[in-house]
Amino acid sequence: MKFLVLNGPNLNMLGLREPAIYGAQNYDALVAFIEKSAAEAGVETVCYQSNSEGDLVTKIQQAYGVFDGIVINPAAYTHTSIAILDALKAVQIPAVEVHISDVAAREAFRQVSYAGMACVKTYKGLGFNGYREAILFLKNYLSAGTE
Repeated sequence: MKFLVLNGPNLNMLGLREPAIYGAQNYDALVAFIEKSAAEAGVETVCYQSNSEGDLVTKIQQAYGVFDGIVINPAAYTHTSIAILDALKAVQIPAVEVHISDVAAREAFRQVSYAGMACVKTYKGLGFNGYREAILFLKNYLSAGTE
């Protein structure tokens, strides 16, 4: 099983960006955590981060026929990007949405998730562990043949 893990804008600034919300660990630590979690689950992952909406859409499109699942933290694009929603719907690859912070407990403008509308599950407020949960859920979801 092979998963694409996408991270959106400003996640490359982890450790610097609002550590009270996002924690003190940097993006390299996140990637290492994802890779370790995937190895423990027996799945292969490819991680990609971009601050550009178009890059993320392109990666989703390129995932078609290559990846079995997508774990996506669209970051700020969660609340604004119909293009990411449409790309996820177009490729029809099972996807799980992840947010390091609990977006439900934050500003009103963060209450709508366009990307989440195309995802089979969302994890929020679990810090890095949300990625592990997403990987495990997606593996089990795909293994069960539920689509």
